[in-house]
Amino acid sequence: MSISLVMELMQAAAATAFKIGMPILIVSLIIGLVIAVFQAATQIHEQTLTFVPKLLITAILLISLGPWMMEVMSDFTYYVFELMLTVS
Repeated sequence: MSISLVMELMQAAAATAFKIGMPILIVSLIIGLVIAVFQAATQIHEQTLTFVPKLLITAILLISLGPWMMEVMSDFTYYVFELMLTVS
């Protein structure tokens, strides 16, 4: 197995991880920012006020984006198996 093949595989793995993780992280960041601005404006500093909406939004996103995430992971798995066939 050559170094270029290993680097190609690692690049594909990182791209897949970013592709799967970024939608949830970005939405969670935006929700957290909106809630932080609301807390600063109203001076309500309750910890559950930030946690519960993030939890609910993340759960909704995981349910709605779950099939797409599985498709991306399935494509990556097929790619890895195809790469294994070319190595030997």
